Amino acid sequence: MADSIFIGASDGGANPQLLNLKRANRHGLIAGATGTGKTVTVQGIIEGFSAAGVACFVADVKGDLSGLAMAGSPQAKNHAAFAERAAAIGDTDWAYADMPVQFWDLYGEQGHPVRTTVSEMGPLMLARLLGLNDVQEGVLTIAFHVADQDGLLLLDLDDLQAILAHCAGRAQELTVTFGNVSKQSIGAIQRALLQLRSQGGEHFFGEPALDLADFLRTDDRGRGIVNILAADKLMASPKLYATFLLWLLSELFETLPEIGDPDRPKLCFFFDEAHLLFNDAPEALSKKIEQVVRLIRSKGVGVYFITQNPIDIPDTVAGQLNNRIQHKLNAFTPRDQAAVRSAAQTFRANPGIDVAAAITELRIGEALVSLLQPDGSPSPVERTLIRPPRSRVGPITPAERALLVETDAIGAKYDTLVDRESAEELLAAKTAEAAAAAAQTRAADDAEKAAAVQAKDEARAAKEAERARIAEEKAAANSPWNKAITSATRAASSSIGRQVANEIGKQVFGSSRRGGSKASGGMVGSLLRGVLGGLFRG
Repeated sequence: MADSIFIGASDGGANPQLLNLKRANRHGLIAGATGTGKTVTVQGIIEGFSAAGVACFVADVKGDLSGLAMAGSPQAKNHAAFAERAAAIGDTDWAYADMPVQFWDLYGEQGHPVRTTVSEMGPLMLARLLGLNDVQEGVLTIAFHVADQDGLLLLDLDDLQAILAHCAGRAQELTVTFGNVSKQSIGAIQRALLQLRSQGGEHFFGEPALDLADFLRTDDRGRGIVNILAADKLMASPKLYATFLLWLLSELFETLPEIGDPDRPKLCFFFDEAHLLFNDAPEALSKKIEQVVRLIRSKGVGVYFITQNPIDIPDTVAGQLNNRIQHKLNAFTPRDQAAVRSAAQTFRANPGIDVAAAITELRIGEALVSLLQPDGSPSPVERTLIRPPRSRVGPITPAERALLVETDAIGAKYDTLVDRESAEELLAAKTAEAAAAAAQTRAADDAEKAAAVQAKDEARAAKEAERARIAEEKAAANSPWNKAITSATRAASSSIGRQVANEIGKQVFGSSRRGGSKASGGMVGSLLRGVLGGLFRG
C-alpha cells in the first residue's frame, strides 16, 4: 500500500499534492462555494483512503456520494473532461473503479438503520437536540440520575417519557435532594420530545444499537469500507443531523483505544454542512466538540469538515484542521470578502501566489491546497487541479442501492427493532402493582365497612324482632279470647282447690262425726283452698 494519497497537481503535472497517511489524522477542511467541486474532491479523497485500507464515514446530504459504490463509465457525460484533467496532471494510473460501500439511514429507508440508546446519547447532547435551556437541561440530568439510581434502562423515547413522568410524581421529594424539579420544566421537556417525534427522531433511539466495529472493517481485497449515511431527508431536521454526527464522533472517541500516531488512520470522518454543528451550540457543547476534535486523532480518527464558508468553523476548531483544500469563494458581500481574507491567512505563504486574489479566480475542479508533509510542517499553498474520481459521479438508482444493502456484510443485523424490558415497562409494572395494592386495600376497607354495617343492621333487626315479640305477647295477653280463657281457668282452679282442700281436711282432721272440732276443720279448709287456688291460678 502507498503511504500517501494523490490529491492533484498543477496544470502540466508540476507540484503534485500528496496527503500523507501518517498525517491524515491531523484533520482537514474542504471549503468552497456551491458548485465549485467540493463533492467531487471529497469523493476522490475517500477513494484514496479506501484504496489504502482506511475505512471512511461520510454524510451524503445530496445523494451524490452514493456513486462511490459504482465504477465510472466512459459513456458518462463528464468522461471527456475527467480524462483530460487526469492527463493534464500526469495521473497515468487513473482508471474507473468502484468502492466497497455500506449504506446507512437513520430512518431505515435507504440503508441499514442507525440507532443508539437514550442513555448513550446522554443529557448534554440530548438537551441540545431538544433545544432545552439551562434549567430544563438540569432537570433532564436529574431524570438520568434517577434512572441510574433505580436501575432503569433508558433505551428509547418512551423510556425517557416514562422517567420524566415518574420524576414529575416525585417532584417534591427530588427537589429536596437535587434542587428545584418543577413540573413546568418537565412539561417543557415532554413537549420538546413530542416535537422530536414529529421529526422522526424516535427512529434514532432503540436497539440494536450501532456497533462501531461495523464501521471499521475492510473488504476481502484489503480496501477500507466506505460508510455512507443517507442524509438528504435528515437535513430537513438540521439539529438532529448535527447532534447525530457529534454523538458518533463522541462514541468513537470514548470507545476506541489510544494508539498515538499510526501509519494510517483507522477511520476518516467526513462532516458535510459542518456549520450546522456549531449553529446555536451552547458553550458546554462547543467545548465538547473542541475536546473531541483535539483528542480523537490519538485514537486513529481523522475528521474532515466540509463547508461553504471557512469562517463557519470556530477558531478553536479551525486551528486544528491541518490539511486544507480551498475551492473558489465569491466576494460579493462584506461577509464574503471577510471570508476570503480569513481563508487566505490560514495557508502557508507561497511567494508565487496571491492567495486572496486566487481564491476568487479558481476554476471548477481547481483548489488551493496545503497539506501536512511527512515532517509535520504544512506545504506551501499551491493552485491544484483535483484528481478526477474513479467511481460514478452522481447518485445510484434505488434498485442498485437496494441490491447493495441486501448483499453487504451487515445483512439483517439492524433490521428488526428490539424492545426489551426497560424503564417504560418497569415503571408501568410498578404503577400497576401500586394500583393493584391500592385496589386491594380499598377492597379490604370496603369489606370491613360492609361487615360493620351488616353487623349493625343485624343487631338492629334482632332488637326490632325482640320488640315485636314482646309487643305480640302483650297484644295476645290482652285479647278477649285470652281473657276469657284466663277467667275460666281461675274459676276452675278455685273450685278444684276448694274440693281438694275439703278432701284433705277430711282426711287429716276427720269429720265432725268423729268428734273433731268443726271450727278447726273450717279454718284449715279455708287456708288450704287459698293455697291450692293460688297454685292452680299460677
